[in-house]
Amino acid sequence: MTHFVATLPQQQADVLAAAYDQAVAARRRQMYLGIAVFVLALAAAAKGAEVDPAVFWNKIGNFGSYFDRLLTLDTGERVWTDPVDWYWGLKRWVRLLGETLLIAYVGTFSGFLVAFCACFLASANLTRSVAIRLAVRRVLELLRTVPDLVFAMIFVVAFGLGPMPGVLALALHSTGALGKLFTEVVESIDMHPVEGVLASGGNWLARVRFGVLPQVLSNFASYALLRLETNVRGAAVMGFVGAGGIGEDLLIAIRKFYYQDVSAMLILIVGCVMILDMLSERLRHRLLALVDAK
Repeated sequence: MTHFVATLPQQQADVLAAAYDQAVAARRRQMYLGIAVFVLALAAAAKGAEVDPAVFWNKIGNFGSYFDRLLTLDTGERVWTDPVDWYWGLKRWVRLLGETLLIAYVGTFSGFLVAFCACFLASANLTRSVAIRLAVRRVLELLRTVPDLVFAMIFVVAFGLGPMPGVLALALHSTGALGKLFTEVVESIDMHPVEGVLASGGNWLARVRFGVLPQVLSNFASYALLRLETNVRGAAVMGFVGAGGIGEDLLIAIRKFYYQDVSAMLILIVGCVMILDMLSERLRHRLLALVDAK
């Protein structure tokens, strides 16, 4: 059997090839133009923010020397040569680190509960009242716009020093952040189960309970655990403004140039966050597996 391959006349093929080359050239010009605009915008932003590459290059050595001092004892030896001297305040730091974890846990859980209740009211596919949706969304925007450290400063003035301002600050900021994420999850669900509950005579709460929750609980749990990891890091600096946790001792060590104490506490914080990350990852996978099994 003979196969025939159709070929275009040379003149028509040249026209198509020229058109293709022009299209490729136009795309390339657009790409170069986009890169140029990006570089110019970046340079303008750096200029406005007073980011000077020359200063960065001249001072970069200070950054390395600071970390060198963090790894040096007051005796001049490296920190790992005398762990007892390095971690002289281990009992106190572990207690403060435990307080930091509790601040993060209580703040995250409190924010989760409020965000859980608010997200259904803020979702366009569940709440028909525009006034209610807008009011809830604006409150959530306010809570996640104000930094948690600013909330902590306000609550320290109101309630005094201690863990309570840190818990309240993380709870409010977590409410705003989780509320937005939960709302987006709810608005992306399949509405057929919800319509089925409505057709069978279910009220609004029944639609949420039986039509929405089974679809969103796994995502809610995942986002909550991720927020807990973030809040542990946030709680570590709450002590900078007197809101409890290990941050206060860390700030004192930084201000007084107790380099070995700074490195000791930083390693404790980093190790704690790493362990929490691994545990929360496993817990997320187990929760997802349980939800998928159902």
